[in-house]
Amino acid sequence: MPSSLRRLFERFRATTLALAAVGLASFLASCGRAPETSANATGKPAAIKIGFLVKQPEEPWFQLEWRFAEQAARDLGFTLVKIGATDGEKVLAAIDNLAAAGAQGFVICTPDTLLGPAIVAKAKASNLKLIAVDDQFIGADKQPMKDVHYLGISAAKIGEAVGDTLAAEMKKRGWKVDETGVCVSTFDELATARERTDGATRRLLAAGFPASRIYRAPMRTPDIPGSFDATMALLTQRSEVKQWLVCGFNDSAVLGAVRALEGRGFGADRAIAVGINGTDCIVELEKAKPTAFHGSMLLSAKAHGYQTCEMMYKWIKEGVPPPLDTRTVGVLITRDNFRQVLKEQGIREQ
Repeated sequence: MPSSLRRLFERFRATTLALAAVGLASFLASCGRAPETSANATGKPAAIKIGFLVKQPEEPWFQLEWRFAEQAARDLGFTLVKIGATDGEKVLAAIDNLAAAGAQGFVICTPDTLLGPAIVAKAKASNLKLIAVDDQFIGADKQPMKDVHYLGISAAKIGEAVGDTLAAEMKKRGWKVDETGVCVSTFDELATARERTDGATRRLLAAGFPASRIYRAPMRTPDIPGSFDATMALLTQRSEVKQWLVCGFNDSAVLGAVRALEGRGFGADRAIAVGINGTDCIVELEKAKPTAFHGSMLLSAKAHGYQTCEMMYKWIKEGVPPPLDTRTVGVLITRDNFRQVLKEQGIREQ
């Protein structure tokens, strides 16, 4: 072989071997590297986008949840999509829209817990991760769907705290049991509501209050007018009661009862009412003249808004699923401490 041809051949072989070595090194490196979040056409990691669907976007509680979800988005660096989904049709349409917009998961407080199976099926079909918040999904068997990730309220414990508060305040005032009645504003169509009111009555019974003097006021609608109407009917039936203790599944249920009691002459000196939520009763606690609304168990909107988004973010980014069941508890706020507690919770600056 001529020397010129031999030199050309050697250069070709060296170049080929070098390219092969580079390719092999790249291949081995890629095999040893864990996959990251999905990449776009530029090779950069795709942005994380999380939806947050609520059933009553105009309510203060859900406004607070969104506010803390926005804080999580700023702190962690993801895109938050807030959606008010007030019925089943809007929920399913919202899930489709999130998938089309490139979201990887969503948090939802469903307008109907029985929509659980349909929401789960739609999320799976859209390849979206899912966390239920506030209200736990109910399956076709009418039981809670415990295989769906959920962050909610420890409804029974919060209801029990309400019952303990009512019993303690009644004892403090020296009221006689045989002159006192308990008005329980109920809405048993919602499992969480039933757990709360059952918890309150359970603790009153444990404190020695007779079951014969605990009266249920079933609400047709889960709002202040619904509670007002139910309580007015009860007061007409039990005109002999001199003092009232009042509990319900949220602040609105209790405030409706308080308004009805006021109409019959029961003020702060003859009624003790304790709500649940703590965000829908601030105006009541700020009134110059005390009303029968003694206080409320403040729930943690920050945990429900921020923590759910943080869990979803880590699930998407790091592949770490959250616990299947996370529960929060409340703290009692009254006219004496509500400003300080709201400040500590990050709800108010002063």
